[in-house]
Amino acid sequence: MTEQGGIRDMLRGLRVFAGPIGEFDPAKAPQDPVGLFVEWLGEAIEAGVHEPHAMTVATADADGTPSARILILKDLTPQGWWFATTTTSLKGLELAVNPQAALLFFWGPQGRQVRLRGPVELAGPEERAADFTARPLEGRVAGLHGRQSQPLDSLESIHSTAEESRARLEAEPDLVPDNWGLYRLAPTEIEFWQADPDRRHTRLRYRREDTAAPWGRELLWP
Repeated sequence: MTEQGGIRDMLRGLRVFAGPIGEFDPAKAPQDPVGLFVEWLGEAIEAGVHEPHAMTVATADADGTPSARILILKDLTPQGWWFATTTTSLKGLELAVNPQAALLFFWGPQGRQVRLRGPVELAGPEERAADFTARPLEGRVAGLHGRQSQPLDSLESIHSTAEESRARLEAEPDLVPDNWGLYRLAPTEIEFWQADPDRRHTRLRYRREDTAAPWGRELLWP
């Protein structure tokens, strides 16, 4: 049994922003946040950050109850940030009734976060099919049986179903499940957060009224 205060003391003893962390001068930031995001992502990749394209995707149901999980960023275009999942997954069902989401990228070694939120749209059938067929085989196998978040009777069921899905894909390499979803978040708010060891963090927020409006930006208190 953990002694009273043991977990608290252990957590408070852990170092944060141990460095060397990144530098950020918001005065030199571009007017369009997409360019700054690409710059920070490139620096994370060059620094060897593990899975720099991994992001937290937060959604909420019709009652506003939130849920979050880690996904991989599939693409970044002028239209927005793209991710994929089945439309029948929990996140897919939540996006169907509440098409808003938040994304969070965390690049710990550099002390950086990027937070985005805005409306989410489901791509058309051709784009969804192209995304699915471009996935590696194991990714298509996992996406084909489409039972994410459903109750599971045993781990053996995963293996047997995966083998059935693999056989189907080998027989029909162009097969695309009807419930495959490719989503695009078009942000109306993006915040770039740079840590400071003295907790004097730099926060630069870009905002716009809608996805067709120009970006404005402002600094925030840490």
